[in-house]
Amino acid sequence: MAKGHRTQIKRTRNEEQRDTRPSAKLSYARVSASKAAFVLDAIRGKDLNTAIGIVTYSPRYASSLIKKLLESAAANAENNNSMKRENLYVEECFANEAPTMKRIKPRAQGRAYRILKRTSNITVILNEK
Repeated sequence: MAKGHRTQIKRTRNEEQRDTRPSAKLSYARVSASKAAFVLDAIRGKDLNTAIGIVTYSPRYASSLIKKLLESAAANAENNNSMKRENLYVEECFANEAPTMKRIKPRAQGRAYRILKRTSNITVILNEK
């Protein structure tokens, strides 16, 4: 049997498995996951400066959110992990569905149609070359 208290054992096990790559996450972004995925597909695997250039000139709404997320992940890499900004690239990026807000739109003859205002959780993970 392992030595130490249960929480100490779990803490050491989790520290061994912790992901040390710099990342940033935006929760409950008011954009659907599929629309955010268009922009994320364009920057996946690119180096940081190229990715920021792509989202800067992309006309989609999600690109402004993802640009802030890239800047945040880069700042995390520099400050927390002591990585060089010029060596960073986008290793992983994905958008998952978050809770959907349901709204009602009045229609003719007393009917009501449902409007789904979708949200997403967007994650960007960087790494060094």
